[in-house]
Order: sequence, then C-alpha cells, then structure tokens
Amino acid sequence: MCGIFAYLNYLEPKSRREILQLLINGLQRLEYRGYDSAGVAFDKDDHAIEIIRAQGKVKKLEDAIWSRKDFDLDLQHNVHVGIAHTRWATHGAPSERNSHPQRSDSDNEFVVVHNGILTNYKDIKKFLEKKGFEFESDTDTEVIAKLIKHLHESHPKMQFRELVEQVIQQLEGAFAIALKSKHFPGECVVTRRGSPLLVGIKTKNNLTTDHIPIIFSNKDISSRLTASTVVGGKLARSNSTTEFVPYDDEKVVEYLFASDASAIIEHTNRVIFLEDDDVASVKDGRLTIHRLKRNLVGAAPTPVTREIITLKMEIQQIMKGNFSSFMQKEIFEQPESVINTMRGRINFENETLVLGGIKDFIPEIKRCRRLLLIGCGTSYHSIIATRQILEELTELPVMIELASDFLDRVTPIFRDDVCFFVSQSGETADTLMALRYCKQRGALIVGITNTVGSSICRESHCGVHINAGPEIGVASTKAYTSQVISLVMFALVMSEDRISMQPRRSEIIQGLKLLPDLIKKVLQLDESVLEMAKELFQQKSLLLMGRGWNYSTVLEGALKIKELTYMHSEGILAGELKHGPLALIDQAMPVIMVVTRDSVYPKCMNALQQVLARGSSPIIIAEENDTETEKYSKRTLQIPHTVDCLQGILTVIPLQLLSYHIAVLRGCNVDCPRNLAKSVTVE
Repeated sequence: MCGIFAYLNYLEPKSRREILQLLINGLQRLEYRGYDSAGVAFDKDDHAIEIIRAQGKVKKLEDAIWSRKDFDLDLQHNVHVGIAHTRWATHGAPSERNSHPQRSDSDNEFVVVHNGILTNYKDIKKFLEKKGFEFESDTDTEVIAKLIKHLHESHPKMQFRELVEQVIQQLEGAFAIALKSKHFPGECVVTRRGSPLLVGIKTKNNLTTDHIPIIFSNKDISSRLTASTVVGGKLARSNSTTEFVPYDDEKVVEYLFASDASAIIEHTNRVIFLEDDDVASVKDGRLTIHRLKRNLVGAAPTPVTREIITLKMEIQQIMKGNFSSFMQKEIFEQPESVINTMRGRINFENETLVLGGIKDFIPEIKRCRRLLLIGCGTSYHSIIATRQILEELTELPVMIELASDFLDRVTPIFRDDVCFFVSQSGETADTLMALRYCKQRGALIVGITNTVGSSICRESHCGVHINAGPEIGVASTKAYTSQVISLVMFALVMSEDRISMQPRRSEIIQGLKLLPDLIKKVLQLDESVLEMAKELFQQKSLLLMGRGWNYSTVLEGALKIKELTYMHSEGILAGELKHGPLALIDQAMPVIMVVTRDSVYPKCMNALQQVLARGSSPIIIAEENDTETEKYSKRTLQIPHTVDCLQGILTVIPLQLLSYHIAVLRGCNVDCPRNLAKSVTVE
C-alpha cells in the first residue's frame, strides 16, 4: 500500500524541472501499489518548502505542478531534497488535505511522507493539541510532523536525525517515513518499522565497499562500530571509531529512497534494504545508518553492517511493452516465468533437483513433526494447490493456515515444526507477524517470496526465491504459478531418497519439463475466453466449481474476478454442492466448472449432472479430446493434459484471462483495482 519516493542530489547540479520530473516518474513507477492521491515537497526559495498535492492519479498531480507559475523551473540546485508520495486512504477520506506530504505548520518547517498505520496517533494528537498545535487533516501521519516540530522547539540544538530517533520511539504501529526540513537544508532522514523502504546510491565511480557499518546509539563504546559512515571512500580508524573518509572525486552522489526497487532501478542498481528501526540520514552528502537498539524483539542479533546489493532487475522488465496493461503482460509472461523458477534447480536429464536456499536445512526438515504453510489471498491458494502433493511426497502432516486467522488464535507451535511463509511481496503484514510468532517459539522458518531483500526473505532461516520477475499488476498471476512450482519442487527434493517414490517423481519432473509449452497452448485460448467474457460481463454473480487438484483453481479464479471486475464470484468445492450451494443454481446463474481426467473425475461428473438438472448451462474447462465431458456444454475450454498435480497451473490461466477481459469490458482499471494494493503492509 502507498508509495514513498525521495531524491537527494549532492554536488550533482539539477534544475527544479529535472527534480520534479524525477519525482513524478518515481511515483508513476509506484502506482501499481494502490493509491487515491499523491503529492510532492521540494525547495522553493531561501530554503522554504513548497508542497503540491492532488486527489486522484499522479497525472493530476503532474498537471498541477506544471500549471504553477510562481516558481522558476529552470533554477539549478547543487544540493536538494525532494520527497513524494502516493497515498492509499486509511485515516481520512481521499482528499487533497489528507494527501501526503503532511506538514508541521503553515510555514512547512517539517514535512513528512508515511506508509503504514500508527496505532497510537490519537494519544499523540491529544498531547500535541494540549501544546497548542492545530491539526489540518484527518490523517495519523500529521502527528509525526507536528511532534518533530515540538521536539525541535524544545531542543533546538538536536540534529535532524536525533529528532527523528526521538519521534519514532513514541510511535506504535507500522511505518516507513521520509522527512525534510527548512531548518536542515540538504538533509533527508528516512526510517521504517513494518513497511518496506530501501536506499538507492548513484555515484560516478565504483564504491570501495559493499557494506555500510551501523552506528548504535547505546553508550557502550565497545559495541559501537562507527562514528560516521560515508558512501564510497576509504576506511580509516581513529581511536574507538571507524569511519569512511570520502575521496575528493567521490563527493558527487545521488540518493534515492523508495518503497520498491521498481522506482529506483532506472537510476541505479545499487541499493540498501533498510531493517526495522534503522534510521538512515544524509547530511553533507554522507549516508549514515543509526540504530537505537542492537536487537529486534524476537529476532536474531542485529547485523552490524548493511550490505549494498546489486539488483538484477532491468527497467524493461517493468515496462508494459506491447501489452495494454501490466496484468495482461504478466499473464502472457508465464511460459518464461515458470522457466525462470525452475532454471538452475532442475536437471531434467538425470531428474535431480537442488534448491540452494534450503539445501542445508533439508535433513532438519525431514526430521520435523509437521509442516505448516501460511499465507494470505493468492499465496494461500498456492498453498491449497500443493498441499496434496506435499502430503504424498513428504509423508508428513501438512497444515495450511490463513495468516490473519492464524494470528487470531493462540496456535500451538513447537520447536520441531517447520513453518513456510508464502508471500509475493515478502512484506505482507499478517504473514510477517505470523512468521515472528512462529520464530519466537523456535520453529524453523522457510520463506517463499518473489522479492529479494524483503522482510520475510531477511527474517527467514532459509527460503526459496520464486524468481517470477517483477509483478506490477495488483492481481497476482505469474507469481501464483511460480509459487505452486516452488512448493512442488520442494516436495520433489524431500522425496529424492525414497525408492518407492521414484516413478511418481519422474512423472512430475517430466511434466514440469513440458509445462512452459503447455502454458503457451493454453494462452492461445485468449480469443475464446474473450467471447465468453462478452457473455458474462453484465452478470452480477458467477459461481466456479472444482474439486481435488482444481479446488484451488476455482478459489483463485473467483478471487481474480472479485478483485478486477467487482462482480460477486464464489469458488465452491464441488463435493459441497449438496450442502447448501445447490440452492443458488438455476437457469439464470452463470456457472464455470473445472472437470479434468483425474482421480475425482467421476465425482465432478456427478456435480455436473446436478447443475444440468437445475437448468444451468455451465462453461466447462476440460482436457483436450475429452469428448465425453465436452458434450455436456456448448461452451468448453480445452486445456492440454498434464500430470495431475500440475493441472491447476493450466486450468487457472483461462480464469486469469477471463477476469482480465471482463474487467476491461466493464471499464475497470485492471492494474489498480479499487480499494486494493499490491503490498498489504497493514493488518
């Protein structure tokens, strides 16, 4: 949810026009995260700060900026800080006054952009109102700006970074924030707790180190690593401190701060992922990272450095290309994304697998009491899709949990449990909190994510990067199929030393080998799916039914239709038809049924007969050359035959396409559905 983007240029001259365009472009890269308003803050004259905000899309903000005539767009800045934000309403309805940046006062002494939710903002607000502060918005964010102004008035000699450290100690809840101030020109301070934030570094020369030491704020000198950190430069020692002294030709530097790497990658691929309670500050071109505490609650000891990571993402990967939307692009990328998920992990000739991120933990996993798989939304459906094959190949009890429900119970977790946490973004709040709950109780934590450097990735003991590539559309498509394949590969690794499992393993591995070509064949149904969408897009409700390996397919298909089209849709386990849902079936109720030639085929046919007997004319997703099933419907989508545990990957694609086409026909924004966001970082 929301998006932060900030830019600081130090001794790299930029015109105000260039800076504003850069901020706008950064926000456009973050639009997919979901938002309802946007804003920017930048220097005007004599270090005064100008704020421009607009309700609606970034384009409205852009028009508002360029229509202004009261400042010189060609003015050059050698040093400048600009912050920008896309807001998704949590406290206060979407409006210009509730947009970010929020300010401390009418003179814009301190301005802040914020992702997340502050759970104690009412208490802070009451305190500040007693001090004479008047609030302009309904947001929780405004208390941050006013609290830092209050502290500055009380302690005028405190540094900007120190003020921020004092403020975040008073905040409860989740946040990622970036701040600038007229009292500290050329400085930017950012920090996070529970919401993602990273720092991009752009220099003309290569950096001399890939690790930035952390300054701990406790008084024990022996526990302090540094007194100052400067990106680039050479390492020097002085008494009990360690600092980076910049080379003369490395003083020119640009910093970019963002919620997501997609906003930074066009400028630099060198980034630092901040940890919870890191406070990153730039002053005189020097980046320092401070922490108040050495340890996070319930986490492993805090590392004493932050690594500068080289991103492998390319800007072309996050562009639409010839497609009309990111979602459409990502659906059609699935032949390539599943190859990338398997690349370097499966040797199809000798039928062996290596999952490098968990290989050292396999013996421990094999000795565990049970496997727990935990996720939300689409990730939860990928867990349902693979539960059966995990039970079959591991011969371990497999529990599946919705993260939000898991947290509502005092769920027993044991030291010999292995807990898998599945999340596309790696920042899903419910999933992350469930991870910490299990970690505190001594379970082994395995992360399954699509985002290197995400919170789940960093806080897991081991994991699998699904490597589906950047997924910009809010409705997950290619990440879902890659999550399924990742969990299937884990099941194959777990059964590699069992002779009795070898025929089954061989069947699945060869099925995976053929999978990319089979997905290409399914994507050729696009025109047929469009014709069906034209028949359905004016309907008010849609039922989807499946069983066995395809139960997850109908759940995921129904979710996609709800997300994108705002039409009511429901995924029903076909075996439960007589236990209530059959009452909904009549001639007017549109029904889609997934009926494939697997072990539950006879049972699915029974459900089909019951639907037909009530006058419904269902759309059927069936296998090629299945003439027996095809004769029961005039509207059939035929998919290629594959191994039963991989069927769900092929059967879900027509439903992804259907949701996309219905949404377009209904005039919905397929990349940014209303009320939704890509990275759900609040409960």
